[in-house]
Amino acid sequence: MSFDAHSRERLEALGRTLPLPQPQPAAGAGSSPRATEKRHRVEVEENPEALFRELMQVSPDGSVPPHLLDRLKQLEGRRQPAAQVPAKGAAKGPAQAPAQPSPGRGGPRRGPGIDHGDLYTAFQQLLLEDESLE
Repeated sequence: MSFDAHSRERLEALGRTLPLPQPQPAAGAGSSPRATEKRHRVEVEENPEALFRELMQVSPDGSVPPHLLDRLKQLEGRRQPAAQVPAKGAAKGPAQAPAQPSPGRGGPRRGPGIDHGDLYTAFQQLLLEDESLE
């Protein structure tokens, strides 16, 4: 790129009058106030059930950011192996007869999240019964 004599002199003069670059702030100064900030319970909760309740209370529409869902899954993952250890210890003991389902509950226990279709159907039936009563 070529400049005429006047433009070149003007650029050189501006180059001499430009301010010096600002010194960079210290890395530790920016993080120290954040460490003393009070954090929300959602960020510090370690119990997966309590964290889930807090997430539902904080979210008006039930949507949760992915990083908080990942944190909830990690907490549940840490908790599940701890719960399975006593079950392995019980297997080493004397053999026992398989447990019968309690008559009050009716049927075997299901894990969480299994067959939401039954719940949806039951809810729909309740709505229909409510409409027929009106």
